[in-house]
Amino acid sequence: MEVTSIRNGIIIDHVPAGTALKVLQYLKIDPTSTKLALIMNTDSRQYGSKDIIKIEDAGDLNLDVLGFIARQATIDIVRGGKIVRKERPNLPEHMVNVIKCKNPRCVTTTERGIDQMFHLVHSERQEYRCDYCDEEAKL
Repeated sequence: MEVTSIRNGIIIDHVPAGTALKVLQYLKIDPTSTKLALIMNTDSRQYGSKDIIKIEDAGDLNLDVLGFIARQATIDIVRGGKIVRKERPNLPEHMVNVIKCKNPRCVTTTERGIDQMFHLVHSERQEYRCDYCDEEAKL
C-alpha cells in the first residue's frame, strides 16, 4: 500500500493502534470533508503497532486534546513537503467541550448551552474532573 506525502498539514504519528477514528472525533475533524489519510494497525518498533493520521491543510486544530487521548503521539508540522517542526502533546490543564460529564445530576447534563469544562487534578494518572460537579472524566 502506498500513501503519498503531504505538502502542507500535519502528521499525527504513534497514535495507539485502533484509536485513529476516535482521535478524529475528539479533534472534531469530519473525514467526509477533510483531505486525510488513515493508516491503522501498522508496525511500530516502539509500540508493536500504531495508527498514523495525515491531514492536508489542517487549518486550526486544537491539538491539546491529543495530550488527553493519545499522550504518546507525535505531531509533525509539514510545510512545502518537508517536516519543519516536531511536537509532543502535553496534558492540557483545562479542557472545554472536549468530553462530556457522565453525572446525570450535573448542571451540564440538565441545562442546555453550558460548556463542558474539565480541569486536570492528577497528571500522572491523567485524571480530569468536571468543573461543576467534580465527576471524574471517562473516555
